[in-house]
Amino acid sequence: MQRLAAARQGRIGREILTLPLVAAHLTGGFVAPVTTDVLYPAIQAALAAGGFKELDSVSSLPGMPRAVLQALDALWRANIDVSSLPQNVGRFADLRLLETRIRKLLPASRRLPHDLCHAAMSRASRSKVLLGPVTLDGIVDVDPVWRPLLDEIACFTELSWDAPAQAETSWFKGIVHRRTAAAPANLLAEASADPKSEVVESLRWARQLLSSGQAKAEEVAISATSTPDWDDHFLAYANDAGLPLHFSHGVPALSTPEGQACAALADILTNGLSQERVWRLFRRLPARPFLSTIPEDWFSSIPRSAGLKTMDQWREALIVGRSHRAAGILAETILLPVLNLLTRGPDIGREAGRLLLSGGSLAMWEEASRSAPAHAIALSLQALRVRDGRDPANSIVWCPASHLAASPRKFVRLLGLTSRSWPRFENDDPLIPDHLLGRRTLHGLTTAERDRLHFDVIRGGTPAVLVLSRPERNAKGSILSPSSLWPEEEVIHKRDRIPAHAFSEADRLLARPREATQLDHVRQSQICWRNWQREPSLTRHDGLITSDHPAILAALARTQSTTSLQRLLRDPLGFVWRYALGWHSIHLESAPLQLDPMAFGELVHELISGAITNLEPIPGFARANSNEIDAAIAAASSRVMASWPLQRSVPPAILWQHTVKEAARRTAKGLASDDPTRADTRSWSEVPFGQEASTGSEFPWNETIKIPITQAGLVYGGRIDRLDIRATGDGAQITDYKSTKPPPKSQRIALGQGRELQRVLYAMTVRTLLPEVRTIVARLIYLAEEPSTFELRGDELDNAIVEATAFLVAAVEILRSGRIAPRWEQDAHYDDMRLAFPADRESYLRRKGPEFRAANQKLGKLWNSSK
Repeated sequence: MQRLAAARQGRIGREILTLPLVAAHLTGGFVAPVTTDVLYPAIQAALAAGGFKELDSVSSLPGMPRAVLQALDALWRANIDVSSLPQNVGRFADLRLLETRIRKLLPASRRLPHDLCHAAMSRASRSKVLLGPVTLDGIVDVDPVWRPLLDEIACFTELSWDAPAQAETSWFKGIVHRRTAAAPANLLAEASADPKSEVVESLRWARQLLSSGQAKAEEVAISATSTPDWDDHFLAYANDAGLPLHFSHGVPALSTPEGQACAALADILTNGLSQERVWRLFRRLPARPFLSTIPEDWFSSIPRSAGLKTMDQWREALIVGRSHRAAGILAETILLPVLNLLTRGPDIGREAGRLLLSGGSLAMWEEASRSAPAHAIALSLQALRVRDGRDPANSIVWCPASHLAASPRKFVRLLGLTSRSWPRFENDDPLIPDHLLGRRTLHGLTTAERDRLHFDVIRGGTPAVLVLSRPERNAKGSILSPSSLWPEEEVIHKRDRIPAHAFSEADRLLARPREATQLDHVRQSQICWRNWQREPSLTRHDGLITSDHPAILAALARTQSTTSLQRLLRDPLGFVWRYALGWHSIHLESAPLQLDPMAFGELVHELISGAITNLEPIPGFARANSNEIDAAIAAASSRVMASWPLQRSVPPAILWQHTVKEAARRTAKGLASDDPTRADTRSWSEVPFGQEASTGSEFPWNETIKIPITQAGLVYGGRIDRLDIRATGDGAQITDYKSTKPPPKSQRIALGQGRELQRVLYAMTVRTLLPEVRTIVARLIYLAEEPSTFELRGDELDNAIVEATAFLVAAVEILRSGRIAPRWEQDAHYDDMRLAFPADRESYLRRKGPEFRAANQKLGKLWNSSK
C-alpha cells in the first residue's frame, strides 16, 4: 500500500524496503540478505555432512531442514550469537556447527542477518548519502538484530518511526511519531456456526459494504491470527462470489494448476507407475518442454481400466497399440524413456522436473525440492504458498493479523475469536526447548502477548467498522468457548438465516426460495423430493412413464445378453436405468487390494476356459489325466497373470499372484469334481452364440445365430461357460460355474428367484441350435469351498424353461405398461445403482411398498419363490 501512496503523491525516487534490504543497500557491493532458496540447500548439505552430538539420529528426517531454519532464524532475529551459547550443551554445539557450515556454503554475495547487520553498521556513516531520510512505517515491532543498526543510522541521518500507540519504542533513538489510537465508530460481535459459516458471513459483509457504496475494496480487510482453518473456504467461495479477494500470505500452491502438475509428478515419483497416475500427470503438464512432443493418439488401444504398474506392462501395451497409432513407434520412442526415468523414484525429482515442467510449475517444484528431502516432496508441496496475482491496492485482503496490524484498513472483520485462537497458545521451538534456552530470551514477546498486541493495534487503527467473529463449533463439531477479548453483547447468525446481502448467485437463491423455484432444475428437484417423501402413489420419479415408451421399446429390441435378461427379471427398473438410459456405476477403486466377487468370478471363468481350450481337441478334456489338466490350468494361469494387468486394474504383484493361485485352485477342484465323462465326449468353453460376427473358430454351431424368445418378443446372445456333447450328438451337458459359496444341499435351485436364469437360457440355446440333442443336463457348480453341483434335467428343466419364459413375458409387459417400480432386494449385499435412490432408501421403499408391490405383482411369485 505504501507504493500506491507514493505513486499517488508523485514521490519519484522513494524506495520502499524491508529492514534486511536497507542493511544490504547500506552495505553495497551487490550484497543481499540470504533467502530460503539459498538457505534450504545449504541447510540440507550441512545436515548431510553429519558429525553431530545430538542431531545425527534425526538429521535425515523430512522436517529437519525446516526445523533447523526455524531455530536458527529465531536465534538470528533475537540477535543471539550461537557461539556465545554454552558449547558443552550438545544441541547448542550442533547448531553452531550447522551455522558455521551454512556460512561457508553461502555465495559471497549472501549474508546471514547478524553478519549483514554488522557489515551495514560499519558503513552507517554513509547513511545520509546512501539512504537519505528514513521512515519506519507499517512496523509494529523491530527484531533485536536490527535495532543496533537503526540506532547507528539515527546518528547520521534523519530517522523516524510512524509507530502505533502500542509499540515498544524505548530503545529507539530516532524520532517517534505515534499514531493516535481511536475506538472504531462501530464495533460488532457476531457468532456463526463454524469456520465455514464465518467465511460465508464475511463475504456477505464485504458484498454489503461494496454494493452499498460504504467502502472500496482496498478499504476492507478480513483477518485471523492463523489462516489455514479458513483458507480453503475462502478459495472455494471467492471465485463464486466474484469479489476481488487478495491472499496477502499467498494461496496454497496445490490450489493452482501449476501446483497440481507438481502434485501429479510427486505422486508418480513416490508411489510408482500406474495408468491413472500417468494420465493425471499428462493432463496437468504444461505443453512445453515435453507434452507437446507426444503424438496426440499415444494412448490408442490402451484399455482405460488397465493398471499398467510396471515398465514391462507399459512397453507391452504400447507395442500392442502401435498399429492403431498414426505415428507408429514414435510414441514409444518418446514416452518409454520418460516412464523409465519416473520409475527411479524421488531421487531423480530435480531431473524429472526440468524434463517435464516449465515456468511457474518448474519454479514451484524447485522451491519444494529445496525445502525437504526428495522422498518428502509431497509434504513440501502441501506447505508451499504462492502469490495469487492480485494487487492489494484494489482488493479486499484476507490476511494474518500480523499483516493487518502493519497496514490497517477502515473496515475490518476478525475471524476465529475463540479461546484457542485469540490469543494462541505458545509452543516450544522443536530444537531449542525452554529448558535449554528460556522462551523470553528467544522471543521477547509470548505468542499470546503478540496476538493481544496485534488485536490492540488493529482495533486502534480501524476508524470505521470493526466486526469480531467467532465460530460456536470447529469443523469437527466440538464446542468452542469465546476468546477473552470477546465482548459481552453478540449477535448469533444461524446457518439458514436470510441475509440482507447475498455474496453469490447461489446464496441469493438460497435466501429467496420463490425466485429459486423459477429455475427449472430447482423446481424439478422440489417435485422429485415431494414425490419421494410425501406422495404414497407411484410417480414419475419412482419409475412411472408412458406406455410403450420409445426408449423402452429400443432397449427391448436390442440383442439381449444373459446378464441383461437376468436384470430384467430381478429388477425391471434397474434394467431401464442400465439399458434404456445407459447409466453405469463408477468404479472408485483404481488400485484394488483384491478383486471384487464379480471380477474374481470372471477370472475363474477365464482359467476354466483356457484350460479346456488347451485340452481340446487333443488329448480332449474327457480323456485328459490329472497331470495334463494341471498343466493346462498352469498355462492358462500364466497367460492371465500377464494379460489381465494390460486390460484392467489388478491388486499389487504379490496379492495378484495369490489371487491367481486361488482362482487356479478353485478351477482345478471344479474340473476334478466332474463325474467320469465318456471318452468320446467333446468339450468346449466360452461357447458363443448370437454374436454380430463369426470368429472363424470351430464351434458346434454358427455363433452368429440369435436365440428368440418369441412369446416375449426378445432375442439374446452370450457365451456358455462350458458345453460337453457326446460324439453321437444325442446328449449335451451345460455347466455354469459359480465362484461363490453354494446354498444348502437340501435346497432345490431352478431359477433361484431369477439369479440362476443363465443356465436355463443356455439350455434353451442348445435346444434351438442343436435340435438333434434329446438329453440336456444344465448344471451349476459352486467352487468357493468343496465343489457342489446342482442339476436340472428332464421334466424339471422343461418346467424351468416354461417358467422362465412366462416370467420374461411378464417383465416385458411391466416395462411396456409404463408402471415400473423399484424392488427391495433384501438379500443384495451391494446395489451398484443405489445412488439413484433417495438417501434413506429403506424408509423410501417401506413407505411406498404397497404401490411398488402392486406394480411388480406379475413377478412377485418369482421373487418370493424358494427355488
